[in-house]
Amino acid sequence: MVAHDNKKADLMEWADFNRGTLALHDLYATGGTGRKIVDKTGLRIKLLKDGSHGGDMEIGALIANEKLDYLIFFWDPLKSLPHDVDVKALLRIAVLYNVPTACNRATADLIISSPLFQSERYRPKKNIARI
Repeated sequence: MVAHDNKKADLMEWADFNRGTLALHDLYATGGTGRKIVDKTGLRIKLLKDGSHGGDMEIGALIANEKLDYLIFFWDPLKSLPHDVDVKALLRIAVLYNVPTACNRATADLIISSPLFQSERYRPKKNIARI
């Protein structure tokens, strides 16, 4: 789970609402976002670095190494950030590895409410383009 500053409260509310479902999974989050979610929900989350200090890239590496099945990233399309390149790279790697990605609450609701989210057998097929 990742969120830009203007979206952290929204992600915290979403995680709190879905606490029971999320508690059944191994969770990762960038540092600042994850600490706020842990404080609000008590969920067990593996905390990575803050997004602007490499956390986005750590999430990307987990995706590239097929350690993450979903990406919940509430990002702010109206605010330019110094690490926008990292944000683009993270979204690019998620698409490349066919990882379902929620960039807002509506999409996160659709992902977490899907029967596939609870399925032990479902793993999105990794269609990696080879050039």
